[in-house]
Amino acid sequence: MFVTRNLIVITLCTGLAACGSTIAEQSLGGAAIGAGAAALTSGSLAQGAAVGAAGNITYCKFNPGRCN
Repeated sequence: MFVTRNLIVITLCTGLAACGSTIAEQSLGGAAIGAGAAALTSGSLAQGAAVGAAGNITYCKFNPGRCN
């Protein structure tokens, strides 16, 4: 059950990743996704938001063509 739920969360987050054309939009999108994933997996919302924001900004920095 735990693995299935995490797999669903990761799949949903992958589909939503790399949103936003500015750093503010990328950080907000990543924070929302990270906090949502943390909520679904009973983790820390603040930590999930921070990791999500940092991850999305980093992804968009290295893949600028996919962040529109």
